[in-house]
Amino acid sequence: MTATIPVASQTEPFYPSADGKPVAETDDHLYALLTTLEVLKQYLSGRQATVLGDQFLYYAQGYPKLRVAPDVMVIFDVPPGGRDNYKIWEEGQVPAVIFEMTSGGTKDEDLVFKKILYEQLGVREYWLFDPKGEWVEEQLRGYRLRGDIYEPIQDSRSEPLRLRLQIEGRLIGFYREDTGEKLLIPDELTEALRLEVIARQQAEELAEQERQRAEQERQRAEQERQRAELAELHIEQLKGRLRSLGVNPETL
Repeated sequence: MTATIPVASQTEPFYPSADGKPVAETDDHLYALLTTLEVLKQYLSGRQATVLGDQFLYYAQGYPKLRVAPDVMVIFDVPPGGRDNYKIWEEGQVPAVIFEMTSGGTKDEDLVFKKILYEQLGVREYWLFDPKGEWVEEQLRGYRLRGDIYEPIQDSRSEPLRLRLQIEGRLIGFYREDTGEKLLIPDELTEALRLEVIARQQAEELAEQERQRAEQERQRAEQERQRAELAELHIEQLKGRLRSLGVNPETL
Protein backbone atom coordinates (compact mmCIF):
# COMPACT_ATOMS: atom_id res chain seq x y z
CA MET A 1 0.00 0.00 0.00
CA THR A 2 1.37 3.38 -0.96
CA ALA A 3 1.61 5.74 1.99
CA THR A 4 -0.94 8.52 2.34
CA ILE A 5 1.11 11.70 2.18
CA PRO A 6 -0.21 14.76 3.99
CA VAL A 7 -0.38 17.97 1.98
CA ALA A 8 -0.16 21.33 3.69
CA SER A 9 -2.49 24.10 2.62
CA GLN A 10 -0.12 26.92 3.52
CA THR A 11 2.44 28.62 1.30
CA GLU A 12 5.10 26.19 0.09
CA PRO A 13 7.97 26.16 2.61
CA PHE A 14 11.69 25.93 1.97
CA TYR A 15 13.13 22.47 1.34
CA PRO A 16 16.85 22.37 2.21
CA SER A 17 19.25 20.37 0.09
CA ALA A 18 21.87 19.79 2.80
CA ASP A 19 22.09 19.46 6.57
CA GLY A 20 25.85 19.70 7.11
CA LYS A 21 26.20 16.06 8.18
CA PRO A 22 28.91 13.79 6.73
CA VAL A 23 28.02 11.93 3.56
CA ALA A 24 29.13 8.58 4.98
CA GLU A 25 30.29 7.08 8.25
CA THR A 26 33.66 5.74 7.06
CA ASP A 27 35.86 5.71 3.96
CA ASP A 28 34.61 2.20 3.18
CA HIS A 29 31.00 3.38 3.27
CA LEU A 30 31.81 6.45 1.19
CA TYR A 31 33.69 4.40 -1.42
CA ALA A 32 30.83 1.88 -1.63
CA LEU A 33 28.31 4.72 -2.00
CA LEU A 34 30.22 6.61 -4.69
CA THR A 35 31.10 3.45 -6.62
CA THR A 36 27.51 2.17 -6.60
CA LEU A 37 26.28 5.62 -7.64
CA GLU A 38 28.70 5.89 -10.57
CA VAL A 39 28.19 2.32 -11.80
CA LEU A 40 24.42 2.68 -11.88
CA LYS A 41 24.59 6.12 -13.49
CA GLN A 42 26.72 4.70 -16.30
CA TYR A 43 24.43 1.68 -16.65
CA LEU A 44 21.27 3.80 -16.95
CA SER A 45 22.84 6.50 -19.11
CA GLY A 46 20.54 7.49 -21.96
CA ARG A 47 17.40 6.18 -20.29
CA GLN A 48 14.52 8.05 -18.69
CA ALA A 49 15.91 7.54 -15.21
CA THR A 50 18.07 9.22 -12.62
CA VAL A 51 20.39 7.95 -9.91
CA LEU A 52 20.92 10.15 -6.88
CA GLY A 53 23.31 9.77 -3.97
CA ASP A 54 22.88 11.06 -0.41
CA GLN A 55 20.29 13.65 -1.40
CA PHE A 56 17.11 14.49 0.45
CA LEU A 57 14.02 12.57 -0.56
CA TYR A 58 10.98 14.64 0.41
CA TYR A 59 7.81 12.58 0.61
CA ALA A 60 5.23 14.95 2.15
CA GLN A 61 4.43 18.24 0.44
CA GLY A 62 4.44 21.15 2.86
CA TYR A 63 6.41 19.25 5.51
CA PRO A 64 10.15 19.80 4.89
CA LYS A 65 11.08 17.93 8.07
CA LEU A 66 9.60 14.75 6.62
CA ARG A 67 12.58 13.69 4.62
CA VAL A 68 15.23 11.01 4.35
CA ALA A 69 18.56 10.86 2.52
CA PRO A 70 19.03 7.44 0.89
CA ASP A 71 22.64 6.63 0.10
CA VAL A 72 21.73 5.68 -3.47
CA MET A 73 18.30 5.77 -5.06
CA VAL A 74 17.22 4.87 -8.60
CA ILE A 75 14.11 6.48 -10.05
CA PHE A 76 12.62 5.45 -13.40
CA ASP A 77 10.37 7.37 -15.78
CA VAL A 78 11.77 10.77 -14.86
CA PRO A 79 14.10 13.09 -16.80
CA PRO A 80 17.76 12.07 -16.39
CA GLY A 81 20.24 14.28 -14.60
CA GLY A 82 21.00 15.42 -11.06
CA ARG A 83 18.80 17.26 -8.61
CA ASP A 84 19.51 19.29 -5.49
CA ASN A 85 16.83 17.20 -3.80
CA TYR A 86 13.97 14.96 -4.86
CA LYS A 87 10.31 15.77 -4.18
CA ILE A 88 7.97 12.89 -4.93
CA TRP A 89 4.92 15.11 -5.58
CA GLU A 90 6.82 17.15 -8.20
CA GLU A 91 8.44 14.22 -10.02
CA GLY A 92 5.45 11.91 -9.86
CA GLN A 93 7.57 8.81 -9.18
CA VAL A 94 8.89 7.15 -6.06
CA PRO A 95 12.34 5.53 -6.18
CA ALA A 96 12.25 2.01 -7.61
CA VAL A 97 15.41 0.84 -5.84
CA ILE A 98 17.23 2.19 -2.78
CA PHE A 99 20.63 1.17 -1.41
CA GLU A 100 21.75 2.01 2.11
CA MET A 101 25.39 1.52 3.13
CA THR A 102 24.60 0.29 6.59
CA SER A 103 26.69 -0.14 9.74
CA GLY A 104 26.29 -1.12 13.36
CA GLY A 105 25.62 2.51 14.16
CA THR A 106 22.81 2.91 11.61
CA LYS A 107 21.34 -0.58 11.95
CA ASP A 108 18.20 0.40 13.85
CA GLU A 109 17.35 3.31 11.54
CA ASP A 110 18.05 1.28 8.40
CA LEU A 111 16.26 -1.87 9.51
CA VAL A 112 13.27 -0.26 11.21
CA PHE A 113 12.46 3.34 10.30
CA LYS A 114 13.74 3.38 6.72
CA LYS A 115 12.51 -0.11 5.94
CA ILE A 116 8.99 0.77 7.09
CA LEU A 117 9.06 4.13 5.31
CA TYR A 118 10.29 2.73 1.99
CA GLU A 119 7.75 -0.06 2.25
CA GLN A 120 4.92 2.44 2.79
CA LEU A 121 6.14 4.71 -0.02
CA GLY A 122 6.11 1.77 -2.43
CA VAL A 123 9.86 1.49 -3.11
CA ARG A 124 10.05 -1.79 -5.04
CA GLU A 125 13.42 -2.92 -3.68
CA TYR A 126 15.45 -1.97 -0.63
CA TRP A 127 19.05 -3.17 -0.29
CA LEU A 128 21.23 -3.01 2.82
CA PHE A 129 24.96 -3.28 2.16
CA ASP A 130 27.33 -3.62 5.10
CA PRO A 131 30.88 -3.03 3.75
CA LYS A 132 32.52 -3.92 7.05
CA GLY A 133 30.22 -6.82 7.86
CA GLU A 134 29.33 -5.26 11.21
CA TRP A 135 25.84 -6.68 11.51
CA VAL A 136 24.77 -8.12 8.14
CA GLU A 137 26.59 -11.44 8.14
CA GLU A 138 26.14 -11.93 4.40
CA GLN A 139 27.04 -8.23 3.89
CA LEU A 140 24.22 -7.69 1.38
CA ARG A 141 20.55 -8.08 2.22
CA GLY A 142 17.66 -7.17 -0.02
CA TYR A 143 13.91 -6.75 0.34
CA ARG A 144 11.38 -6.81 -2.49
CA LEU A 145 7.85 -5.48 -2.33
CA ARG A 146 5.22 -8.19 -2.66
CA GLY A 147 1.86 -6.53 -2.47
CA ASP A 148 2.23 -4.09 0.42
CA ILE A 149 4.93 -5.99 2.33
CA TYR A 150 8.69 -6.37 1.95
CA GLU A 151 9.91 -9.92 1.58
CA PRO A 152 13.58 -11.01 1.71
CA ILE A 153 15.26 -11.37 -1.69
CA GLN A 154 16.70 -14.85 -1.99
CA ASP A 155 18.39 -14.76 -5.41
CA SER A 156 20.59 -11.61 -5.19
CA ARG A 157 18.81 -10.19 -8.25
CA SER A 158 17.40 -6.75 -8.73
CA GLU A 159 14.24 -7.07 -10.79
CA PRO A 160 13.83 -3.34 -11.60
CA LEU A 161 17.51 -3.01 -12.57
CA ARG A 162 17.76 -6.39 -14.28
CA LEU A 163 21.08 -6.92 -12.61
CA ARG A 164 22.62 -9.66 -10.50
CA LEU A 165 24.37 -8.42 -7.37
CA GLN A 166 27.47 -10.01 -5.91
CA ILE A 167 29.70 -9.17 -2.96
CA GLU A 168 33.21 -8.27 -4.07
CA GLY A 169 35.27 -7.35 -1.04
CA ARG A 170 33.80 -4.15 0.33
CA LEU A 171 31.90 -3.31 -2.81
CA ILE A 172 28.82 -4.57 -4.62
CA GLY A 173 29.52 -6.11 -8.02
CA PHE A 174 26.79 -5.63 -10.62
CA TYR A 175 26.29 -8.04 -13.55
CA ARG A 176 23.86 -7.75 -16.46
CA GLU A 177 21.27 -10.51 -16.55
CA ASP A 178 21.09 -10.56 -20.35
CA THR A 179 24.81 -10.92 -21.10
CA GLY A 180 26.45 -11.75 -17.77
CA GLU A 181 28.75 -8.79 -18.36
CA LYS A 182 30.07 -7.03 -15.29
CA LEU A 183 29.43 -3.31 -14.91
CA LEU A 184 32.91 -1.93 -14.37
CA ILE A 185 33.66 0.39 -11.48
CA PRO A 186 35.62 3.60 -12.22
CA ASP A 187 39.00 2.02 -11.42
CA GLU A 188 38.22 -0.95 -13.67
CA LEU A 189 37.00 1.36 -16.41
CA THR A 190 40.29 3.26 -16.24
CA GLU A 191 42.30 0.03 -16.45
CA ALA A 192 40.11 -1.29 -19.30
CA LEU A 193 40.63 1.96 -21.19
CA ARG A 194 44.38 1.77 -20.64
CA LEU A 195 44.50 -1.81 -21.94
CA GLU A 196 42.31 -0.86 -24.91
CA VAL A 197 44.66 2.00 -25.80
CA ILE A 198 47.66 -0.33 -25.57
CA ALA A 199 45.91 -2.95 -27.71
CA ARG A 200 44.99 -0.34 -30.33
CA GLN A 201 48.56 0.97 -30.40
CA GLN A 202 49.90 -2.56 -30.85
CA ALA A 203 47.38 -3.22 -33.62
CA GLU A 204 48.40 0.00 -35.36
CA GLU A 205 52.08 -0.92 -35.05
CA LEU A 206 51.44 -4.38 -36.50
CA ALA A 207 49.42 -2.86 -39.32
CA GLU A 208 52.25 -0.42 -40.07
CA GLN A 209 54.79 -3.25 -40.02
CA GLU A 210 52.59 -5.23 -42.42
CA ARG A 211 52.23 -2.19 -44.67
CA GLN A 212 56.00 -1.70 -44.71
CA ARG A 213 56.55 -5.42 -45.43
CA ALA A 214 54.04 -5.29 -48.29
CA GLU A 215 55.75 -2.19 -49.66
CA GLN A 216 59.14 -3.89 -49.49
CA GLU A 217 57.69 -6.92 -51.30
CA ARG A 218 56.22 -4.64 -53.97
CA GLN A 219 59.57 -2.90 -54.43
CA ARG A 220 61.41 -6.23 -54.71
CA ALA A 221 58.89 -7.47 -57.26
CA GLU A 222 59.30 -4.24 -59.24
CA GLN A 223 63.08 -4.61 -59.15
CA GLU A 224 62.82 -8.22 -60.36
CA ARG A 225 60.53 -7.12 -63.19
CA GLN A 226 62.96 -4.39 -64.23
CA ARG A 227 65.90 -6.82 -64.14
CA ALA A 228 63.94 -9.29 -66.27
CA GLU A 229 63.15 -6.56 -68.79
CA LEU A 230 66.82 -5.50 -68.93
CA ALA A 231 67.90 -9.09 -69.40
CA GLU A 232 65.38 -9.53 -72.23
CA LEU A 233 66.56 -6.31 -73.85
CA HIS A 234 70.20 -7.42 -73.61
CA ILE A 235 69.35 -10.75 -75.26
CA GLU A 236 67.58 -8.98 -78.13
CA GLN A 237 70.61 -6.70 -78.58
CA LEU A 238 72.93 -9.72 -78.78
CA LYS A 239 70.65 -11.40 -81.30
CA GLY A 240 70.76 -8.22 -83.39
CA ARG A 241 74.54 -8.18 -83.43
CA LEU A 242 74.64 -11.85 -84.51
CA ARG A 243 72.26 -11.15 -87.37
CA SER A 244 74.46 -8.21 -88.46
CA LEU A 245 77.34 -10.68 -88.68
CA GLY A 246 75.28 -13.05 -90.83
CA VAL A 247 74.57 -15.51 -88.05
CA ASN A 248 71.03 -16.68 -87.46
CA PRO A 249 70.67 -16.72 -83.62
CA GLU A 250 67.69 -19.06 -83.87
CA THR A 251 69.97 -21.87 -85.10
CA LEU A 252 72.27 -21.61 -82.11
